Amino acid sequence: MKKAVTIGTFDGVHRGHRLVLDTLKREASARGLQPVAITFDRHPLELVAPNRAPGNLMSTERKAEMIRREGVEPLVLPFTEQLRSMRAYEWLDYIHRKYNVELLVAGYDNTFGSDGIDMSIADYKTMGEAIGIEVIAAPEEEGVSSSAVRKAVKGGDIEKAIGLLGHLPEIEGKVLPGFHVGSKIGFPTANLQVAQRMALPATGVYAAVAYIDNSRIGLPAMVNIGYRPTFEGTEKESGHLTVEAHIIGENEELYNKSLRLEFVGRLRDERKFSSVDELIEQLERDREETLLRIKS
Repeated sequence: MKKAVTIGTFDGVHRGHRLVLDTLKREASARGLQPVAITFDRHPLELVAPNRAPGNLMSTERKAEMIRREGVEPLVLPFTEQLRSMRAYEWLDYIHRKYNVELLVAGYDNTFGSDGIDMSIADYKTMGEAIGIEVIAAPEEEGVSSSAVRKAVKGGDIEKAIGLLGHLPEIEGKVLPGFHVGSKIGFPTANLQVAQRMALPATGVYAAVAYIDNSRIGLPAMVNIGYRPTFEGTEKESGHLTVEAHIIGENEELYNKSLRLEFVGRLRDERKFSSVDELIEQLERDREETLLRIKS
């Protein structure tokens, strides 16, 4: 089937991305084309300049899932050296021949091709005409970008991140054995191994919704991101940044299961308590506030 496409990293699938996807669906429908979002298995900077690559807001699999939820078929391509080296004209010609593309909807800051950094939408339109691809520009959702979302997440400003995304920011990973401290004080936690390139919220305690494996049922959770300062200098000291989630009311064994955490809000800073009893009292308050945040 002939296709209408848009191209981008789509990290976070935020409000700006969804405006592009909505434009793509509308224009594709008017022309009898299938709407497809071409994206990549990693951020291009992970290949081009790994030290400058930003943290990811979600996994490639989740990105594809959320694009599909918008009524657009995702096409995830490996971002390879060969793809990187393609010039803009070569890239347009390639997708025209390989994927039967007849329409390209470009985002306001969309660039592609090894020589495309200084090109404008007019340049792409000219090349498209020569190849057989109609090129149109999508409107801009001003102030909304993956960079702005990352800045909000890394600063712990969950409310701002939600406003930019139009949905809850998230992280995911595999549950690994921890120190079992939480279990001993009545707050068992899942110790989450997060993918190295995922953008983490600032250290602190958060209210979140947890999804175990592929479950669609969200469970309330309180999440601590930090260094567990109360246990500094003891055998329970972490020595590195940890992500620990207490899933309220859940007693299931979670080791080696995948866990996705969607953040509802930030509760407080991480801090060192003078005693374990003082820590427990605070955790009880955190649990109550988490339940209130999620209900609201």
